[in-house]
Amino acid sequence: MTDKITKRSLRVLVAGGGVAGQALAFWLTRGGHQVAVVERYPALRALGAQVDLRGQGIEAVERMGLLNTVRSQLVDEAGVAFVDSRGRPKATIMANTSGKGRQTLTSEYEIMRGDLVRILHDATKDDTEYVFGKSVDGFDQDEHHVTAHFSDGTSGEYDLLVGADGQGSRIRRALLPEGGDPYWRVGIHMAYWFVPRIASDSNIRDTYMVPGGRQIMRRSHNATETQVYFVMREESAEASAIHRAPVERRQEFWADRFRDAGWQVERFVEGMKTSPFFYSQEIAQVRTDTWSKGRVALVGDAAHCASPYSGMGVSGGLVGAYVLAGEINRHADDLPTALANYDRVLRPFVNEIQAEVNPRLLRVGMPMNQHAISAFQSATALACFFRIPDLVARFSKEDRGGGWQLPAYPVPVAAA
Repeated sequence: MTDKITKRSLRVLVAGGGVAGQALAFWLTRGGHQVAVVERYPALRALGAQVDLRGQGIEAVERMGLLNTVRSQLVDEAGVAFVDSRGRPKATIMANTSGKGRQTLTSEYEIMRGDLVRILHDATKDDTEYVFGKSVDGFDQDEHHVTAHFSDGTSGEYDLLVGADGQGSRIRRALLPEGGDPYWRVGIHMAYWFVPRIASDSNIRDTYMVPGGRQIMRRSHNATETQVYFVMREESAEASAIHRAPVERRQEFWADRFRDAGWQVERFVEGMKTSPFFYSQEIAQVRTDTWSKGRVALVGDAAHCASPYSGMGVSGGLVGAYVLAGEINRHADDLPTALANYDRVLRPFVNEIQAEVNPRLLRVGMPMNQHAISAFQSATALACFFRIPDLVARFSKEDRGGGWQLPAYPVPVAAA
């Protein structure tokens, strides 16, 4: 990391001010580039539920010099309990805090998405131009420049445009051939929101299985708030379309699907009405053979969303931003080479983390009937009695992402 290179400064536009977009700005500005980030929301979108950092994602944060700051904002989640309709734990898998091996269902580094976004913003705001309430609606490019057309009717000319605008990326839709569907679906849908915390809400994440391939999760991230997740197996046009409906309609849909679930479902459904936010999505991966074309590239979920079940969505975004910036900083005078190397270097890692999502295993964890639920709980309880999850985690040689190593890039020095 101590070798230095000299290269020219580029004007880079990043569409999307989330984790990947801000991480990219962090590394590019340190490479001497002029970076502007446009975010369609009117202010920093420091919202969202709990996310985890694992493996190479933790290392990427450490190389940014932000690991201690992240540690100061971690959520206290000690493990995951599978509970019955009375909330009694039938089996509990604790987090692996040994610092060795593989993380379990709970990572050693659990943080609220909003807190991570704020940390990245604080680290980039002095060197990066941020423009809120504006989006890239289209672009034109030639051999020398890319012209971005903004939602307010203005345009701007840049050396590179990067789409960091999430799973539903507008930049990706404009970049890829028409008719191509980048989504790999697993037939699972999720909604989440916050409710007031009560005395029985502990630092153990509760997971409650409901017949019909449904699941309720509860986890608490501070002294006053608890996160609620409704998850279900369903392959219907209605379920896929509901995520684009107005929030009131989405809430009605999820309340109807879970009304008979038992446990604390009445509390959770009632809490929807006053939650500071409500979000729902279809669980899908973004799989495409192309992450760039000309002077336009994709990063994070826009390029390779791995889905929440991979446990590597945020880590993947941080790693992807690090690699893209590293290759740009090393080959600023040759963007085609930089972008080709970005794909070559990162693709094996992305393939590994996406392969972590196995639809068959997901369905095992979302049984269709009570008999299967009881069998799952009994098998998990037996495994926990013999400490199998703990031993497997501690003695695994590697975490998610396989043995892929985060590259070491030279420290760039902008030419005068």
